[in-house]
Amino acid sequence: MAAENLPLQNRVAIVTGSSRGIGKAIALHLASLGAKLVINYSSNAAQAKDVVSQINSTSNFPRAVAVKANVSDPDQVKSLFDAAESEFHSPVNILVNSAGVLDAKYPSILNTTLEDFDRTFEVNARGAFLCCKEGAARIKQGGGGRIICLTTSVAAAFKPGFGAYTASKAAVEAMVKILAKELKGTGITANCVAPGPIATDMFYDGKTEEMINKAINECPHGRLGVPEDVAPVVGFLACDASEWVNGQILRVNGGYV
Repeated sequence: MAAENLPLQNRVAIVTGSSRGIGKAIALHLASLGAKLVINYSSNAAQAKDVVSQINSTSNFPRAVAVKANVSDPDQVKSLFDAAESEFHSPVNILVNSAGVLDAKYPSILNTTLEDFDRTFEVNARGAFLCCKEGAARIKQGGGGRIICLTTSVAAAFKPGFGAYTASKAAVEAMVKILAKELKGTGITANCVAPGPIATDMFYDGKTEEMINKAINECPHGRLGVPEDVAPVVGFLACDASEWVNGQILRVNGGYV
């Protein structure tokens, strides 16, 4: 497809948590659709720069930049949008909030420490709130504006050991449904993509072989998902063809839930 015919040609996208895992796959997919990318990371600069290099290697001019930011800090979230506008001389069109944490101890609610609960909500719920708030204020209005938050299919499965994580993501799903209504008249849509078990570092962290096999057996496809199963769904929501999808939760899990 000629560059000028790509569905996201020259649109600017921020993808939080995009140095690895699902966020990385989303960033690479949006770039393949023509978007210019802010690759956000919280700690691993080398991984983020690798994603930027992959995207920029396909173009004669820079189409991606790495920006360090903690999504739970409002000033740092603001810096993501500032960097996008400065680098690409354009307002942001698309925000994908993929940054998230999961307690790899998989504690019961009884055994969840207040510190771990607060950390989970700080990144997953507060982070999504701050990104959505900044996105609602600064994403270009008039059509094509997109806010897409990554949540989880566990929010519909209510699995033991995922109490704080499930609650933090369910909070985001409720918030995004309300945000979609509050953005009436702006041409900006807001949706959630809720993956099931996806083969990433975050999924494997702390899990026994028994836990992994249980997740595989609970899926009708008999496998774990991969980040590339999720990225095209986010890509669709980022494109103009998705305009009539608004305020929705798309559970991308192979039938797991």
